[in-house]
Amino acid sequence: MTGPGDNRSESAAPSADAPPPQGEYGGRASLRELETASLAGSTVALRVDFNVPLRDGQIADSTRIERSLPTIRRLAEAGAAVIVLSHLGRPGGRRRPELTLKPVARWLGEEIAVPVRFCPRVRGAEARRAVARTAPGRLLLLENTRFLPGETANAPELAAEWASWSDHFVLDAFGTAHRAHASTDGLPRAVRRKGGKAMAGLLVARELDAMDKVLRSPRLPFVAVMGGAKISGKIDVMRALLPRVDDLLVGGAMANNFMRALGLETGNSLVEEDRVALAAELLEAAGPRLHLPVDFRVADALEPEAATRIAERSDVRAGEAIGDAGPATTRLYAARIREAATILWNGPMGIFEVPGFDRGTRAVALAAADAADRGATVIVGGGDSAAAAHRSGVARRLTHISTGGGASLDLLAGKSLPGLAALSPRGDAPVSG
Repeated sequence: MTGPGDNRSESAAPSADAPPPQGEYGGRASLRELETASLAGSTVALRVDFNVPLRDGQIADSTRIERSLPTIRRLAEAGAAVIVLSHLGRPGGRRRPELTLKPVARWLGEEIAVPVRFCPRVRGAEARRAVARTAPGRLLLLENTRFLPGETANAPELAAEWASWSDHFVLDAFGTAHRAHASTDGLPRAVRRKGGKAMAGLLVARELDAMDKVLRSPRLPFVAVMGGAKISGKIDVMRALLPRVDDLLVGGAMANNFMRALGLETGNSLVEEDRVALAAELLEAAGPRLHLPVDFRVADALEPEAATRIAERSDVRAGEAIGDAGPATTRLYAARIREAATILWNGPMGIFEVPGFDRGTRAVALAAADAADRGATVIVGGGDSAAAAHRSGVARRLTHISTGGGASLDLLAGKSLPGLAALSPRGDAPVSG
């Protein structure tokens, strides 16, 4: 494990050539700051992320729906007719009955004190009639937006049709904000062109607040934990974070690329061969802030209840596969995390869903929760990290768990998120063109 920097406070200061924080989204219009009386009698298109798991036609995990309920209630109580748009799964632009949003409508009808109706269409005459019949303070859920090929293609005519019945637009789907789709990019721009307002919902505002704590004003020491299967999806984030963090702790299969870059044996472990040179460059540029595992839990096969052994990183054998961080690594990483005042965690330390290879990830989760209990800010970047936090039983102890893995990574990497860029600036200036 590479050694820590000598001066933690100074090492976390951004360098002169560090990518600028993504502060521009703080200048976007937000439902949180709006005088809601101005919404009375209007029709609001609300884009949410109700992409929830279904089992036998029932919702298996309602977390994503629950996170948008405050926005739904705020709009309904303001007297708006709330027209809800969401995707579910990947139907490929065609109607697939097993991916209908009808179970979500049933769940909403049982859980909230707002009348809910469901329309089995998402565009066309039937949808327009359903919208027209939605009274102020009522909720209409349209069918899966991805039943339409024009959704993922960001078709202008589809966005224009939705905008024709929308007075305003609210984005409460942070998990889709990095996609330039018709319902996340084309629709808000079309609403603004006709003089309406496109705003961030309460969920999106909370996401931006959490990311702002990491990007603009992290309390020190600042520790980032990056894991998961592939370095390719996180290299931009690592580059953006390195000038800001005291320690960047690397785990998961992405660490194998660094092992290979150091000339070490990785056996049958997952390695992105075309990213090894990139890992070597990052390792050289990072210096003592980037930390790698010193040992691993390895096995001949990464299967439940497989026979495992602990191997120092220089002692992995040709026929073995790396499945998890080893005990020495987890102790070192946990100590760093517990000392931190700001912690960003994205990606597991091993194949945490396979029994026997989840110890490293659980150790990170518990250390992060301990730090949060002592007042540290702990931000979890969604996806597998969020699942691991819940599985480890610490989710409620952490500061914030993002609803958007890909969106949070793009935001942290300094990339533009189309769904946020499409929103109105404060002051409600209409978009041109």
